[in-house]
Amino acid sequence: MNEKNLMSLLGLAQKAGKIVSGDFAVQGAIKSGKARMLIVANNASDATKKEYQYQAESRDIVIYYALSKEQLGGAIGKALRAAVVITDNGFVKPLVRALEE
Repeated sequence: MNEKNLMSLLGLAQKAGKIVSGDFAVQGAIKSGKARMLIVANNASDATKKEYQYQAESRDIVIYYALSKEQLGGAIGKALRAAVVITDNGFVKPLVRALEE
């Protein structure tokens, strides 16, 4: 995984308004069908990971585990974030590429 590339892509997506972060907002985006991709922090609790995994799988959303809460929040200019949702397909391919490098 190319962390620098991933973090800069997340920053771009945030600036473009294509990221939803914060627990309630993330769950809302998943339930409303706006979520195209879900990234959960590696150091999120097992319960948090399990909950997001269930929600993503039940709605057929791509889910990845990457970065720490600190890195995930820092990449989008926010405080700690356990998860972020990408709401635009245009950002999904480059993010997947950065995650799988």
